[in-house]
Amino acid sequence: QVQLVESGGGLVQPGGSLRLSCEASLSTYYSINDMGWYRQAPGNQRELVAVVSYGGETRYAGAAKGRFSISMDNAKNTVTLQMNSLKPEDTAVYYCYAEASYLRKQEFWGQGTQVTVSS
Repeated sequence: QVQLVESGGGLVQPGGSLRLSCEASLSTYYSINDMGWYRQAPGNQRELVAVVSYGGETRYAGAAKGRFSISMDNAKNTVTLQMNSLKPEDTAVYYCYAEASYLRKQEFWGQGTQVTVSS
């Protein structure tokens, strides 16, 4: 199994910055393929924010491009999302995501951390 522990989040004013981190704890034989972040605002479906592969390839949703930056520390199985120039519409619960392999690909999710952008 893979357990994901998130940190960061909170309340920030528009234009401010926040950093989210997520550390994966892996059971024996599991290996990480991708890690990233999704978010879900009230009344909306969960949507991609950004994903990074173990090899360092990144993918961003349109709303995140130019403002957010994702990176992964392979040695620590930790993914970090730096969010700058935050807007009220970025308000959502942010979920850490990991795709890992052991015999087959599996998806794992964190419990979520609230990000609120408000003055």
